[in-house]
Amino acid sequence: MTDFNWCHGPECHKKHTVDRVRGVKGSKVLRTRKIKLNNWNNGSQWSFFCSNHCQNDFWKEYATQIVAIAPRTECQETPIHNPTKETHNNGYYNWNNWTIEVDESRQS
Repeated sequence: MTDFNWCHGPECHKKHTVDRVRGVKGSKVLRTRKIKLNNWNNGSQWSFFCSNHCQNDFWKEYATQIVAIAPRTECQETPIHNPTKETHNNGYYNWNNWTIEVDESRQS
């Protein structure tokens, strides 16, 4: 297995930055960035995209195709107990803390 991936951003090779310039004088090209795989990016999106911009470009172009792989046809729900509210006041303002607990007896 290689220790790098190429950025999956569909426009990565068109961005005008010096680190993408490759080739000899007279035949220069802009090349997609190479992403070194390491402990920091292993298993995350950063092992496939060099920047947020490239990741967003990828989603804009391929989101509907990706979702079509495993479409969601109904909502998902997690059963919970009735939430309890605890009101606080520090003399200046009031705030609420809600406690929401999963009802394990109704889990499917």
